[in-house]
Amino acid sequence: MGCSECCVRCLRGVPYASLIATVLCFVGVALFCGCGHEALTGTEKLIELYFSDDFMDYAILANVIQVFQYIIYGTASFFFLYGVLLLAEGFYTTSAVRSLFGEFRTTMCGRCVSATFIFLTYVLSVTWMGVFAFAALPVYIYYTMWSTCQTLKYVTDGNTGFDDVCVDARQYGVLPWSANPGKICGLNLTSVCNASEFELTYHLFIATFAGAAATVIALLTYMMSSTYNYAVLKFMSRDDCCTKF
Repeated sequence: MGCSECCVRCLRGVPYASLIATVLCFVGVALFCGCGHEALTGTEKLIELYFSDDFMDYAILANVIQVFQYIIYGTASFFFLYGVLLLAEGFYTTSAVRSLFGEFRTTMCGRCVSATFIFLTYVLSVTWMGVFAFAALPVYIYYTMWSTCQTLKYVTDGNTGFDDVCVDARQYGVLPWSANPGKICGLNLTSVCNASEFELTYHLFIATFAGAAATVIALLTYMMSSTYNYAVLKFMSRDDCCTKF
């Protein structure tokens, strides 16, 4: 019974909400960063092969893609460290841990640290919602292209209007209007639709979008659990209960 009681007490001390959020955050960030990096590389390759004959047409886009790839490296590192810190904060502030280490009292410093985590997580949640919305843009563009490819297959079967089915990358702001060709139709479009890079990049952007969504959910879960922990710390500091952050 002594061993069983010890195991039960240890299990009670696990902050399950923070633990689930940590796993979800790591998975989401891994999907967003890994798939996003490869999807951006695939996009640049598709533009180079099919939509532009001159590098200067997409030089700015290539530089933006490179900057985003470096940002992805920093994002992955930051969220790995921040997720570990939030998980540690969840372990130390969960009510079960406080009941295990009741001989210590909560401190003002501990409550300030908990409030700081709440504020930072709130800012990150709002920021990542913007990233989530931005990640939907390439998915929409590739979905439009994929729908055009399906239309092209239908037109091919009917043998009418084959050369009238086109995709213009310039209308999405990906290329300037002076880019040549910028717009591909008919047989050239068939080459893009049948290219393995197109299908792979499309699915990678979907995975990137899903990773961003998972990260948003994880941050919101973090924020709720941190707010609860802070409220308990604030309440417990008002009486004789002994707690520790």
